[in-house]
Amino acid sequence: MSCAFDLGHYREILEAAQAGGYRFAQFGAGPEQGDLFLRHDIDLSLEAAVTMAELEAELGVRATYLLMTESVFYNLASPEGVAAIARLRELGHDVGLHAVHPNVELDERFDPVVSWHNPQPEYTSDEIPDAANAYGKRYFSPPTYRSDSNQRWRSGCPHEELLAGAFPWLQILVHPAIWVYPGETMGQTMRAMLEADKKRRLAQLAEDDIDLG
Repeated sequence: MSCAFDLGHYREILEAAQAGGYRFAQFGAGPEQGDLFLRHDIDLSLEAAVTMAELEAELGVRATYLLMTESVFYNLASPEGVAAIARLRELGHDVGLHAVHPNVELDERFDPVVSWHNPQPEYTSDEIPDAANAYGKRYFSPPTYRSDSNQRWRSGCPHEELLAGAFPWLQILVHPAIWVYPGETMGQTMRAMLEADKKRRLAQLAEDDIDLG
């Protein structure tokens, strides 16, 4: 099996977790034996987030999507942002905050769960009032944590271990843009994302009666 960063293998990872007896859990409770906390920090693309969320819903999987209010790549107050949150909710997922330290403003759009954007050691695991910290000591422990940051699995792809039920419980951080857009490296994947965004922006300009001639 090829552990490629694409939606085909992502589906295999989710199916392996189901076959291994894991249940998809939400931050705020646990962890208990067999819990799998599936977390998505949305740094770059709401479109990729919704695409991944639809695949998960098809498999009966519930995840936690953490969205930014200070992103330079998307705007949650725009029609696209409002629609993305509504779609994630419609599909049954939780929606938390991917915050830039120290700014934590949990308004009505968010469930009480936070992850830090580009966290630093001096505050990463600190308790957050009235919210679960995905990086807190309760949920973050290297033996029970896997991340795909920069298109590289920390400690390896978890597919086989999930299938074998090898983890007592696990938190997985998956960035949807890495899996939705094609590329053998992070650089290639990001360029594919930018090309897709270029096409979307050109279509938006045309819809706004901008002369592109």
